[in-house]
Amino acid sequence: MKFRILVNLFFVVAVLASCGNNNKGQLVGVEGKQWFSERPYGMVKVEGGSFTMGKSDYDIAGLKNAPIKTVTVTSFYMDETEITNAEYREFVYNVRDSVVRQKLAEEADLAGGGNNANTNQGGGNNGRSIQDFAFKPEAGAQKGGLFGGGNNNNQNQNQQTPFQEFSRHYDPMDRTLNWDVDIIWKPSQYPDENYVYVMDEFYLDNEDSYNGERMLDVKKFVYSYKTVDLEKAARSNKKLSTQIVEKNVPVYPDTTVWIKDFNYSYNEPMHNNYFYHTAFDNYPVVGVSWVQSKAFANWRTQHLNKYNKEADKSRSPAFRLPSEAEWEYAARGGLESATFPWGGPYTKDDRACYLANFKPLRGDYAADEALYTVEADAYRPNGYGLYNMSGNVAEWVNTSYDPAAYEYMSSMNPNVNNKENNRKVIRGGSWKDVSYYMRVSTRDYEYADSARSYIGLRMVQDYLGNGITRNQNTRN
Repeated sequence: MKFRILVNLFFVVAVLASCGNNNKGQLVGVEGKQWFSERPYGMVKVEGGSFTMGKSDYDIAGLKNAPIKTVTVTSFYMDETEITNAEYREFVYNVRDSVVRQKLAEEADLAGGGNNANTNQGGGNNGRSIQDFAFKPEAGAQKGGLFGGGNNNNQNQNQQTPFQEFSRHYDPMDRTLNWDVDIIWKPSQYPDENYVYVMDEFYLDNEDSYNGERMLDVKKFVYSYKTVDLEKAARSNKKLSTQIVEKNVPVYPDTTVWIKDFNYSYNEPMHNNYFYHTAFDNYPVVGVSWVQSKAFANWRTQHLNKYNKEADKSRSPAFRLPSEAEWEYAARGGLESATFPWGGPYTKDDRACYLANFKPLRGDYAADEALYTVEADAYRPNGYGLYNMSGNVAEWVNTSYDPAAYEYMSSMNPNVNNKENNRKVIRGGSWKDVSYYMRVSTRDYEYADSARSYIGLRMVQDYLGNGITRNQNTRN
């Protein structure tokens, strides 16, 4: 009955709105907000066009996995640099704090706090208690919500509009975390026993810690999100809910890759410091799998669109990993038949300086003045303003690896992403690779759930509208 009232209300509003139109019976279309494409921070626009994909020069390795093929890609935005440690750390810390706040709020409920975040029970340290972290009161309990006014005329605070009651039926929990209070991380400042109980769950046991430091159990910080296989859903007559999959992904990068990737090698300082120390803030994040990269893209999308919603702005397209074709198109920087992003065929400039971070000589990693990774904006950008499309770290793309993919993939926005194929393409080569892997046409792969000390990521975002304003001119 209440849902029927809500539907009728929407119908009345729609009728009244249509009566006010002055279109003289003509079809004028639904009026919407004016749209302007906004370039995301840290990204550049790559104007779409056609190009010759694949090895236009000699196939040194003889793999025959990248024959030449003319394809076309639409316009998109791409990160100027690889995702840095500081940027990925924002994702990790946001998920970490969300998980901790959720547990604290649930414990506050069990302790009798309910939704009253201002209740001070238990005589906590410094006048605080776990109740400070209780779920916030529901929006309808203090405000009239979408269809109601405030708490005027001494209205019952718990009275809700039909829309709010229907929403609560759809999502009976409907609880909001309290982000107004800072999490207390120092054990000496824990406010009460309930707080101690919750926080202890997130740390390793004493026997698993060393150097007298408490260590977080990073496996407990998991990002959960839902995704749908649109390609499969479009070809299926089943309910959409059967195509929705929930993903639960640990977010912390695997810092042990610095040890596991190299036998009989001293890399402990990189293991201990690379992701956490501010000295490496602007270096590309590594130790992140393809699966984690997809989760990061989802979080980045939600993070931006949460702001857009609060600012009453239109939703932004999703961030994602680039397809293999998009990556190669962007890496070429507008140069047709180029070997490297700067053209080629040499890896040095006219002053004998190396143009990227890679392994130039046998056993000599430092000839290019870098042993491991370098800052994400090191070296000169290519023609599209993109840094380190070759070298530094290899990059995940959204495409599954199939040696024969170029033979059957589409020539329009091609992408082969077989959900059953766990081998995912990586591109660009890295600091530990020879120059062959830095070629813009060279294909390599790694398993989706694997993390390496030499693989990172960068994101793209679709450009809405016709982003191709001219025929794509190439520079020779």
